[in-house]
Amino acid sequence: MKALKKQGGVSFGGFIMVLALLGGLAITSMKFIPVYMENAKIQKAFDVIVQDPAMQAGTNAEIQDSFYKRANVMDAVSAVTLNDIVIARDGKSLSLSANYTVKVPLAGNVSLLIEFSPHAPK
Repeated sequence: MKALKKQGGVSFGGFIMVLALLGGLAITSMKFIPVYMENAKIQKAFDVIVQDPAMQAGTNAEIQDSFYKRANVMDAVSAVTLNDIVIARDGKSLSLSANYTVKVPLAGNVSLLIEFSPHAPK
């Protein structure tokens, strides 16, 4: 009998609190996944454009059009506009970058602002 009194564990209330905490973390992380996936699509489009030999000699308008076709049309990217893209050339090499922020609503009037800076080449 004494052994049973010394045993401890999580009470039902403690168990419910842990479940609520894990549930809140799961819901919050599910709101971040699409934002990071969109950033990965933007980074992929930048990488493909920079590695494309036809784009190395292309005009800025052609590069912007290529990004629009790859990101906006094919991958439904809406976080970066064509005006956000910075196109730089150093001799023969081409580099693309952008700085943008995404506002993720969490609950009620609480939001999280996430800043991204994709660039290619890395």
